[in-house]
Amino acid sequence: MKKEKSTNIEEIAKALFIINRHAKTALNPSDLYNLKKKTITKLLENKNAEKIGLHFSDRPKLSRQHSTLLVKVGSYYFHIPPNKQDFKEVEHLGNIDQNYRNPKTKLSLTQAKKVLYVFLEIPYPVEEKTCSAYYTPSSLGRWNQSYFKNRRER
Repeated sequence: MKKEKSTNIEEIAKALFIINRHAKTALNPSDLYNLKKKTITKLLENKNAEKIGLHFSDRPKLSRQHSTLLVKVGSYYFHIPPNKQDFKEVEHLGNIDQNYRNPKTKLSLTQAKKVLYVFLEIPYPVEEKTCSAYYTPSSLGRWNQSYFKNRRER
């Protein structure tokens, strides 16, 4: 029996949107961008996303113009780095068109990551909570048992 998909394309698109939005402001965005790229690549392979065209980037690298690939997933649009084949197969649309806007979405980053990890069939990493090296447990609310034992014995 074939394993059923637990998420639909629109849910994945919403999760991608949240991941992308957080990656733009993250201190270390590489993990989020890798998750985005892996997801979009898998969606393109499964024919669940379509390549729209190439755009010139708003932020040139080292003062050199480069292009990004515009991909449509559900009702959302994303840019990813193109490969050499994309330049041969996909039309170049020129500068980024501001008409490609994504709908407003509310979803937590944790929930978005979980959706994409399920889709990619990757186990969700569990972070162990660690205490600071400077942390000392509070003794407030604790009774000193030895104190009361010594008092009774007198």
